[in-house]
Order: sequence, then structure tokens, then C-alpha cells
Amino acid sequence: MITKCLFPAAGYGTRFLPATKAMPKEMLPVLTKPLIQYGVEEAMEAGITEMAIVTGRGKRAIEDHFDISYELEHQIKGTEKEKYLASIRNIIDVCSFSYTRQIEMKGLGHAILTGETLIGNVPFAVILADDLCVGNKDSGVLAQMAELYKKYRCSIVAIEEIDINDSSKYGIISGKELEDGVYMVADMVEKPSPKDAPSNLAIIGRYILTPDIFEILRHTPSGKNGELQITDALKTQAKNNMVIAYKFKGKRFDCGSVEGFVEATNAFYEIDKKKS
Repeated sequence: MITKCLFPAAGYGTRFLPATKAMPKEMLPVLTKPLIQYGVEEAMEAGITEMAIVTGRGKRAIEDHFDISYELEHQIKGTEKEKYLASIRNIIDVCSFSYTRQIEMKGLGHAILTGETLIGNVPFAVILADDLCVGNKDSGVLAQMAELYKKYRCSIVAIEEIDINDSSKYGIISGKELEDGVYMVADMVEKPSPKDAPSNLAIIGRYILTPDIFEILRHTPSGKNGELQITDALKTQAKNNMVIAYKFKGKRFDCGSVEGFVEATNAFYEIDKKKS
């Protein structure tokens, strides 16, 4: 049912300077794969094969990564090293990729609206590559959300419990629990102070959105920091229709921060060791 996934990938990655001065933050590697490849693989696990990527200046490496490198493949063909390209070749064979540019950085809502030309009038997923997620033993986070969409047929945001003192880093939801870990959203607040936070349930970088979100975004005024916030648009959508928040099964690593990136690298190294 969900066949398209949007990747907002136009940000500068300033917390990783100088590494991101000439390299997109989405291409930072956790072990041997860049962050955005983990996101694409998660989308594929959810049955999605059409990847739509919103890029910006200096992001050509993303397009090159999801393309065939004839020179490199010729050099390593028939050698032991050829196996290292197996995962990315499978992605290229199975998926299609489309790109558009976000000319100005005006927030996540603006990035998603920029992607409308790639998505069209269909429900779609959104993955923020900064949030590297590991699902449970049965399915990844986006696959869990796709199953939930089949039941509720409305926009869904992934949430996790946080320390209330960190509320100013996240969009925070409040709502009524419909079933275990599933909430009907009543309100959303973008980056509130701890005293103003309606709960400790924070939105992370996984969404399934219905296409009416584009029209809502077009009529949503700029919010915090003068940016177009997806939380403001979702709040409108929740009032007019229904938005679900889902406490996913798994673990999220905040790879937008150095600390979270190191934590993810160590965790994935341990996972990789157990496989080998």
C-alpha cells in the first residue's frame, strides 16, 4: 500500500563539521554503510521500492552512491572484494530513485512540501536518515508502521519515551491510547521547554503521511525559528481528521549527534560480530 518513501536530505550537518564540509551528513558511514543506505534498506523491508530524495547543494555523493560505478566494478570484478558491493547492487536493481532540490533550508515541513513533485497524490513514508533505527526481531520500524497504516489509514508518527528534560529537542505529542503503544494524537508541540511539554512522548524521524498533508503545509504559517514545521501541519491534520502516534518496537540512535553516532557504531559493530 505504501510504495514511496521520502528522504529529506538537504541539511548541512553542522554538528559534524568539518567532516560534513564536503560530504553529505547522510553519507557518514556506520561501519561500512552510509546512514542513508540503512534508511533505504529499512524502507525496502517495509515493501517500498520508490525512493524520493530531497537534496541540496553539495549532495551529489548521494546520487552517485545509488548508481552503478562502472570503473570500480570493472576493477574488482572476479576478486574477493566484489562481494562488498552486493548490498548496494541489490538496492540499485530493486529500487528506483528520484531527486529534487530544496533551494532554501526552511525546516522539515518545507523539505516534505518540496518533495510533493516526487510523491504525487498517494500516501507515503518519510525517513530521516539521522535517526538510525533497529526494529525488533520480527520487523523494522517502518514495516511496523506500514502494518498499522493498513488498519487506521491515516498519518502516523513514530514516538519514543524520552527524559522530559530533553523535550526542547523534539516534537512532543499528547493523546489518548487506543491500543498498546498506539495513541490518537490530540496535540503536538514543537520543541517545548520541559515545563510546557504535554508528555514525554517524542516524535522521531519516521512518518507515514497521507497526501492531504501537502495542502495543509501550503497553508501552515512558519513556526519556531521561522521554519515550516511538520508538527504544526500534523496538528491541523489531527484536528480535521486523525493522526496516530506509534511507540515503535526497537531502538533508535540519534546519529545527528556525535554521541549518538558513536553509540550506533559500537552497537552495529557488536551486531556484526555476532553475525560473523
